[in-house]
Amino acid sequence: MSGITTHVLDTVEGRPAAGVPLVLERFDGSRWIEVGRGETDADGRQRALVPSGTAVGAGRYRMHFDTGVYFAKTKTTAFYPEVSVVFEIVDASAHYHVPLLLAPFGFSTYRGS
Repeated sequence: MSGITTHVLDTVEGRPAAGVPLVLERFDGSRWIEVGRGETDADGRQRALVPSGTAVGAGRYRMHFDTGVYFAKTKTTAFYPEVSVVFEIVDASAHYHVPLLLAPFGFSTYRGS
């Protein structure tokens, strides 16, 4: 199954980060174009960033997380109100899972499965 998904985990609380708004964009060579948007569900996942019928092509993508909304909702003082992750898709037939491990004063990401 090809596509792009994400999972946001609050590493301090040890639970999924629900309600994080995010936007997926593709770089067309001169500017970023929105592909899809949504927010993480109760399990911290967003499985429908790419609208049905939209092909994921090779190229550069950016996933932008509005972490400030999540930290405000959880009444957490944080240093990073936004996180952007830029990644490159080479094989458009593959599935790309981009998890975000989130803490008030740091974050990490990797290519998941």
